Amino acid sequence: MLNPFASQPDSGSYIDLRKRMFQRVQSVMVNDKIFEVVKNAYEHALIRENVILSRAERDRMLSQIMKMVLEDMIKKLNEGPTSA
Repeated sequence: MLNPFASQPDSGSYIDLRKRMFQRVQSVMVNDKIFEVVKNAYEHALIRENVILSRAERDRMLSQIMKMVLEDMIKKLNEGPTSA
């Protein structure tokens, strides 16, 4: 069994493990899935609010909303796990 916390730079190092895990997560296109979930929620919210925007306004606001969602996710990640 490989020690993921080994300090030597071999194939069992923590850095290599982190890189491999990131590649595996990326291989299932997580970024695209997150983007689609946020985009769908955003479009449904616009419909519920009965808001009409130009294509440029919709795209700009989607970009801003996506950034806010990701920043919120990072903030929650940095806060650590919560106790139930």
